[in-house]
Amino acid sequence: MSGPAHFSLEEFLVSDTARSLGVSNYPTWDIVDNLRRLGDTMERIRAGLGGHPITITSGYRSPPVNNAVGGATNSAHLSGLACDFVVPHFRGPPDVCAAIQPYLVVLEIDQLIDEGGGDGWGWVHLGLCDPPEAARCECFRLG
Repeated sequence: MSGPAHFSLEEFLVSDTARSLGVSNYPTWDIVDNLRRLGDTMERIRAGLGGHPITITSGYRSPPVNNAVGGATNSAHLSGLACDFVVPHFRGPPDVCAAIQPYLVVLEIDQLIDEGGGDGWGWVHLGLCDPPEAARCECFRLG
């Protein structure tokens, strides 16, 4: 990753599912480039959230991993353009999304999804678009 190192490539690759299934979760170089872009975006988000630590809970998913977790067949995780994360300083995904929502356009965020369970638990999904596509700048809640 470039810039200040709050995020490492390894954070975006770690997968308990891959480990338990004994499958690879290593990307191609093109996907690594996407993960660098995603890492840079997450650095900017961390700064915008007051520098509070962010924990990546899911990043890149190889096709076998994506299948195992029930991911969408067109998931941005497959191309290294999405991650799920939590910010322990915030009360939950709704607060995190509310803090990021004003920056959807400037950060070119395609989707920001509150995947919380309504009880303050859960995570935030952030997806970027694959240029030359334009970011949809969507923010919504699942569930």
